[in-house]
Amino acid sequence: MTPRSISLLGATGSIGDSTLDVVERHPGRFSIAALAARSQWEKLAELCRRFSPQVAALLDREAARALADVLRRDGIATRVVAGPEGMIEAATLASADTVVAAIVGAAGLAPALAAARAGKRILLANKEALVIGGAAFMAAVEAGGATIFPVDSEHNAIFQCLPAGYARDPAAAGVRRILLTASGGPFRQRTVAELAAVTPQEACAHPNWVMGRKISVDSATMMNKGLEVIEAHWLFGVPRAGIEVVIHPESVIHSLVEYVDGSVLAQLSQPDMRTPIAQALAYPDRIEAGVATLDLARQAALTFEPPDAARFPCLQLAFDALDAGGTAPAILNAANEIAVAAFLDGAIRFTDIAPACAEALARLPAVPVHCLDDALEADRAARDIARAWLDLPADTLAA
Repeated sequence: MTPRSISLLGATGSIGDSTLDVVERHPGRFSIAALAARSQWEKLAELCRRFSPQVAALLDREAARALADVLRRDGIATRVVAGPEGMIEAATLASADTVVAAIVGAAGLAPALAAARAGKRILLANKEALVIGGAAFMAAVEAGGATIFPVDSEHNAIFQCLPAGYARDPAAAGVRRILLTASGGPFRQRTVAELAAVTPQEACAHPNWVMGRKISVDSATMMNKGLEVIEAHWLFGVPRAGIEVVIHPESVIHSLVEYVDGSVLAQLSQPDMRTPIAQALAYPDRIEAGVATLDLARQAALTFEPPDAARFPCLQLAFDALDAGGTAPAILNAANEIAVAAFLDGAIRFTDIAPACAEALARLPAVPVHCLDDALEADRAARDIARAWLDLPADTLAA
């Protein structure tokens, strides 16, 4: 078997850690051709020592210079590239057949698009490729002959519950609806009044998953689930009316698909990202992921409840953005990035995040996305509105 050669975009994040753990368990099956990250050059240097990639890319040019100096000093032959063009080079490297797109935020959009146009086998963990890019990204996938394997646990679960060869046509496959499960995050039982005083540390303390800070806050607001609704629409061709969200605190059932005959298929596993990553890396095969066996008798109870709209207004904002279409999802995502960064910096309250997003959606009418620049312009405008509404410096998390 020829090893799959992987370009890992987002190598220093939690998805990167899980991916590399799976890769190391199967040295004859996978190899690392490229590693890419935003700015953590020290961690990337250590990964270059472990995996000897052909290319290492850093979005931050100064960090890339530091990495190049260290690798040169250590006699490591990895070539260092920098900036947006360096990320695209890593995403389109000829020697890599598989691209793990796991750079968080709008910065991950361009390399994911480039990988699609290059016809890569893409393990998609970057929400923005579909939330911002939407139609443009799916068009690039079709034009380039790329293949998408969702890595988010929920979308990977749906993928596993759909028939082989599913072609984004729910009616043809007999699919009635898909149900995305959500843990409810750390504040599922907090009162709305209590949410105003929560701290970044509390918001990042997810009860089930180990994730980065930004996505942890998105989970706490349920914006993460709302963005996943938009992703599911594009990935699986399911209309808004065919997508529902249900709170499932145990995070054992990762999502479900209901068919027109009344059958409901669910994917169950431990809340460990190595499971969906291993499934996508090895598809159509199955490989050991290092994940503990699921003991249902010990688990005992699996519970479900509807999401509380008053506690989680960001979820409804995402459904509204999907209904509006066009640039609305890009507007929502950009305003949320600004607000979450400000919350993590201690500049605003947790309860300011949703109103900032609502303000951007209200002030920027959704327009059709004829090309990616339309979405990126909406992204920039939404950031400006969110910064102004939150009274933040003009350079806060620029696009």
